[in-house]
Amino acid sequence: MKRQELDGLIRQNKAPNAVMLYGESHFLIDRYIRLLSNIPDANTLTLYHDEYNFTAAKAHISQGSLFGDRNILIIKSEKKVPKNDLSALLELVKKNPDNLFIYGYLGSDFKKSATAAFNTKSGGVSIRLFTPFDSEAKNIILEEAKAMGIDMQHYSASYLLETQNNDLGLAFNELGKLQILQRPVTTKEIDELVFGMGEVRIEQLINTLLDKKDFKMQLQRILESGQDEIRIITALSSHIAQLYLFYISIKISGAVDSLKVLGYKLPPRIEKERARQSIRFKQEQYLEMLTLLLETELKMKSPGAMDKNALLLSALIRLQGIL
Repeated sequence: MKRQELDGLIRQNKAPNAVMLYGESHFLIDRYIRLLSNIPDANTLTLYHDEYNFTAAKAHISQGSLFGDRNILIIKSEKKVPKNDLSALLELVKKNPDNLFIYGYLGSDFKKSATAAFNTKSGGVSIRLFTPFDSEAKNIILEEAKAMGIDMQHYSASYLLETQNNDLGLAFNELGKLQILQRPVTTKEIDELVFGMGEVRIEQLINTLLDKKDFKMQLQRILESGQDEIRIITALSSHIAQLYLFYISIKISGAVDSLKVLGYKLPPRIEKERARQSIRFKQEQYLEMLTLLLETELKMKSPGAMDKNALLLSALIRLQGIL
């Protein structure tokens, strides 16, 4: 089943009684577990990771309720639940259609993730949740903001995601800070209340790189703080792509206006810095830089990739050679 189909069933209150959620986006897995299990007065048992116990799961999902309430079984784990266990649990749900079974698989072995147990015969469905595109991520933030009573416009949602390096889960976590304002949320409120995880440090690294200064000590500190090599590459790609948009806009209009370029207004200091950086490079350099970064990201994500740290360091040295 596709995510859009599940969305439609949830809106119609016709969601399946047995659902397996898996894929690249752990945020979406958590989100759909929350949406599917949001049933008033339900009796919910959640088994995380090493807590899984077939006997306990079976006992819970096989119960009928004396008062008409629903029993919900949630299993959330990076480890695979044995297929025989899943088949038995699915059979119990068929016998007790008021109950609900949600299996959130957080592992990466999708091809052998036991999705075969969730089929038409068993009454279960499986949904692979891919990392959302930027426009999808923005719409999800807007939906969550609306549900929390936050008055937020499209440009603010985009800006919030940018402060969190486009990490949907981190951006969602920051909505709680904005909820207390009880007024429309703009970039000003986001700047005041939201701490961009690693934003300052990564931005400092990017500025050092583009100024052709020695970046190795900054890079080491960022990696030691827990930042992922792929996230650094994607943040750098996003930054350079943004500079290219400024470059084109300035070439065409001769003026700097981040609202026209990005759809939202950057703080004046950042807008001025983006403009300054953008006109330093030629179009051919932009093409070379973006090609290098995208190729490096692909290598990092490829099966059997070599040391990501080495790939990152090599790419950054080569990037400075393009400047």
